[in-house]
Amino acid sequence: MPGLVSVKTPPEAPPLRISVPDTHQQIQTHSQGSESRNPRTPPQLPKKPPSPSPSTSRAKPSPDRASVKKKPPENPIVDESSLDNPDLGPFLLKLARDTIASGDGPNKALDFALRAAKSFERCAAEGEPSLDLAMSLHVVSAIYCSLGRFEEAIPVLERAVRVPEVSRGADHALAAFSGYMQLGDTYSMLGQVDRSIACYEEGLKIQTEALGETDPRVGETCRYLAEAHVQAMQFNEAENLCKKTLEIHRVHSAPASLEEAADRRLMALICEAKGDYESALEHLVLASMAMIANGQDNEVAAIDVSIGNIYLSLSRFDEAVFSYQKALTVFKSSKGDNHPSVASVFVRLADLYYKTGKLRESKSYCENALRIYAKPVPGTSAEEIAGGMTEISAIYESMNDPQEALKLLQKAMKLLEDKPGQQSTIAGIEARMGVMFYMIGRYGEARDSFESAVEKLRASGERKSAFFGVVLNQMGLACVQLFKIDEAVELFEEARGILEQECGPCHQDTLGVYSNLAATYDATGRVEDAIEILEYVLKLREEKLGTANPDFEDEKNRLSELLKEAGRTRNRKAKSLENLIDPNSKKTKKEVTKRWSGLGFRH
Repeated sequence: MPGLVSVKTPPEAPPLRISVPDTHQQIQTHSQGSESRNPRTPPQLPKKPPSPSPSTSRAKPSPDRASVKKKPPENPIVDESSLDNPDLGPFLLKLARDTIASGDGPNKALDFALRAAKSFERCAAEGEPSLDLAMSLHVVSAIYCSLGRFEEAIPVLERAVRVPEVSRGADHALAAFSGYMQLGDTYSMLGQVDRSIACYEEGLKIQTEALGETDPRVGETCRYLAEAHVQAMQFNEAENLCKKTLEIHRVHSAPASLEEAADRRLMALICEAKGDYESALEHLVLASMAMIANGQDNEVAAIDVSIGNIYLSLSRFDEAVFSYQKALTVFKSSKGDNHPSVASVFVRLADLYYKTGKLRESKSYCENALRIYAKPVPGTSAEEIAGGMTEISAIYESMNDPQEALKLLQKAMKLLEDKPGQQSTIAGIEARMGVMFYMIGRYGEARDSFESAVEKLRASGERKSAFFGVVLNQMGLACVQLFKIDEAVELFEEARGILEQECGPCHQDTLGVYSNLAATYDATGRVEDAIEILEYVLKLREEKLGTANPDFEDEKNRLSELLKEAGRTRNRKAKSLENLIDPNSKKTKKEVTKRWSGLGFRH
């Protein structure tokens, strides 16, 4: 039953690639694959998987690739009437780029770029699309994003993608592709995953029409989109795209290429998320062989960590320890004893030793990792430290130390609270904090944490995921403890609808919500509705799940009590739940006389 389970942190959103476009070459370079991918192991569903490995297409924002910074001229005074000069737009756009390259500040560059866009718009021929205007709008949006003003970048990019006409040839297709990919990145930073994916799909469609289905650059974009689907927990879509990428690279790349290795690591991540551990292991071994052939020792070590994770999932503990220790030796020698890569292996070993009952060793590895995170080496990102802390908090939670787990989650959230694009990650941390608060009896704080997580997940478009349904169920349980039964009913009803759709009626999480909903209906006097649900659940168990589960007897006894109270016997032909739960139905306002411990909530 779901009740209060540990909610793993959702993946951190991918960093936005913000670079000022200086040519239309982005159609060829936007989704270049990385040679240093490092996929991490996803938790089992409905826990959210970590984000796929980074690639150069999701690189950290960089204002310009120029290694030598040039000092631009002082801000020239430009009369509005002079914007009609066709030579002014290119001049202002160059000033914008030079200003960014010099480090003089994005605000001045933004002013130049905005005026450049205005000049290009004024000078455009009537009825003719201006690619210069589209390019200047791309620059404006990139500067907005570098300032963290993502909401302002969206309408600029939406306008930019309407400028080119793809039917006019490659240059227009190029501009449209670039705009859609940049728009998808910006939506991603705002946590709007569905819109982000829709933009990537449109960009891929344009690129495929322009270059053909087997072009290697199309393959890179397919992998880029596959990573986005992984983040959205849409694993079937991700798998199909990754297979296509592998096929394209098999044609254009040499055997055991770095491109193929990157594809296989992503495919392993997808297979593991779907529970196909043997296939995941096969892909990782092939990726490791390719990395060895190319002399990529650190990447081989990163793959060894992933292989260790698979062995751990298969309960092949000795092989998992061997893989982790191999990776640890390489990371210590190449990166140093205090590198976060070393800490990440310590966390994996801590998890392994906990699962094998060696609690002293597990805690020791946790402490070693925390020492590294407390004094990180320069260049360590806040996201990396926060991710490590949330993983350690899960181990402390498993050790029945919710107080220490809560402290680590609070530290992790503080590290991320000012970071753009981290709303989904913060929501996952808040959900787990809600679990911790509940475990130690601080129900008001638990409800508040769950509510904040729910708001962020709704805003990020995850209102239909199984993870969201579990969080709603947990928030409902906190409301029950606070005697907010009407609110709990609404939350359980919404969770039921989501989990039925995502997991099916026979899934343990769905059955748990049924049980909780029946209990709240009973508490609010809706005895007939409670009876209907319990009859439906018992019918499911008898016909599809078997009656050996101890919950069967519990639910059967509860149903007998309710039937006795209602003065009738069990209806063996249970009605469908399709029209049973009506959120607008009138609730009976009668005093609840039962003890809360007898309501049958699933914890």
